[in-house]
Amino acid sequence: MLHTLDAPAVRSWCQLALRALGQAREEIDALNVYPVPDGDTGTNLYLTVESAAAEVESRFTDPGPEPAPGLAETARAMARGALVGARGNSGVILAQWLRGTAEKLAEGGGADQLRAALQRASDAAYQAVAEPVEGTLLTVARVAAREAARAGGGLGQVAEAAYRAARDALRHTPEQLPVLAENGVVDAGGRGLVAVLGALADAVAGHQPMGPVALRGDVGLAESCELHVRPPGPGHPAFEVIYLLDAPDEALPALRTRLGELGDSLVVGGGDGLWNVHVHVDDAGAAVEAGVEAGRPHQIRITHFAEAAARSGAATDRGEPERPARAVLSVVSGEGLAELCEQAGAVVLHAEPGRPPASAELTAAVRRAAAREVVLLLNDPELRAAAGAAADQLREEGVRIAVLPTRSPVQGLAALAVHEAGRRFDEDVVAMTSAAGATRYAELAVAEGESWTMAGVCQAGDVLGLIDGDVAVIGTGLAGVGRSVLDRMLGGGGELVTLILGEGAPESLAEGLVAHARQSQPEVDAVVFHGGQESAPLLIGVE
Repeated sequence: MLHTLDAPAVRSWCQLALRALGQAREEIDALNVYPVPDGDTGTNLYLTVESAAAEVESRFTDPGPEPAPGLAETARAMARGALVGARGNSGVILAQWLRGTAEKLAEGGGADQLRAALQRASDAAYQAVAEPVEGTLLTVARVAAREAARAGGGLGQVAEAAYRAARDALRHTPEQLPVLAENGVVDAGGRGLVAVLGALADAVAGHQPMGPVALRGDVGLAESCELHVRPPGPGHPAFEVIYLLDAPDEALPALRTRLGELGDSLVVGGGDGLWNVHVHVDDAGAAVEAGVEAGRPHQIRITHFAEAAARSGAATDRGEPERPARAVLSVVSGEGLAELCEQAGAVVLHAEPGRPPASAELTAAVRRAAAREVVLLLNDPELRAAAGAAADQLREEGVRIAVLPTRSPVQGLAALAVHEAGRRFDEDVVAMTSAAGATRYAELAVAEGESWTMAGVCQAGDVLGLIDGDVAVIGTGLAGVGRSVLDRMLGGGGELVTLILGEGAPESLAEGLVAHARQSQPEVDAVVFHGGQESAPLLIGVE
């Protein structure tokens, strides 16, 4: 349990919040009925926090002349990243909430500073919204700040009090906002804030982003209610307009007044000359012109609600230039693995070691493939949330996309082996999914420190054998652990063993395992590839 929030803890908070929102993204999208039932609040919140986490991560991976960033710099990076990447109504409000948090955390990371930060965050969120409505993210933020201020004890008690109060406040949102009660849901934006506050409590408790963390605040739909989401009515503005704006503070009052006259759901967050503007209007051009009068708008996004709803149900024929029929995009790390996937007909997105690609990178890679149909092979369970957000955006652009949650490159290679572009899309996806699912996967890794695992306690330098993602064997040598892992996998049957050597792994490792497999089970075939991945000395697949 931390007694003071520091820069690494804020980094962990961002990563845990991103993970929590990734797990809850589809649920939050389903809750989205206010202010517009366009089913994207979960995705927007995920993308907002993804941008915040990326900005924070850049401070740690490229800190410049200083050895590591401090709390104030890290908190400001979090706020700026959220502001720049904010999406949708709730995303801009959350970005402003994070900005308010950062302003007070810059003064210190103790329990008193956290109380003040949560209050400042709530105030900032309310100030960003032209017409605050109770029963939304704003209410959840206000109640969380109030109960945090009342909580005694240290940092952990304050964070836990805020989380629990937010969760309780969320349950009452249908009582405050009739549209929520009519649809049998809690507020989507408030649900997202519960996940963010749960991640804060987890970070203060010392949970690690890559560890087994249960999603906090799993309140979901209101009990015993059925969800009936209605499309935007004829009286609702036709467009969502959002842009970043470079403008002085004194230009904002006139901008707010003008945009308030043009539409509703107005949220303006930011400060220090950079603002994120969000509004729903019938005249999108006039909303952008108002930004031009105030300063310099950029990164302008205009969404027509009716068209977006139509695209979410089915891709529309918009007379676009003819695209290639189908592409398979495979995310891999290591030159050898990339070459294997390319030879099998895939388009490759190279993943840097220790930094899985964000949703924007996945989206850009699919766009570069320029295909009407895309099968996305993730090859890493940590990519599921980012891929889901990317897929939602791409479907709005008319791309038919299937995300195959392959958890290892060996499963991705098995899927590629049965891919046939000439088949119907659904049949191809089913065949590839079946091939991946029929492939058990394992890997060898070297422990970086003492840790508890499913197989017991490991020490730094121990060789770990992971089967289907769980540590099954702990030993002292690659060859011995590799044999134990292979025996366990072949004990359940198998016809083909695939071994993929990582960067620096000796050739003798694979040769010894092939000889061992053929000695114990002569009927098993084995193939060896040089993957070049840095993440694991050896990847194993058994089909």
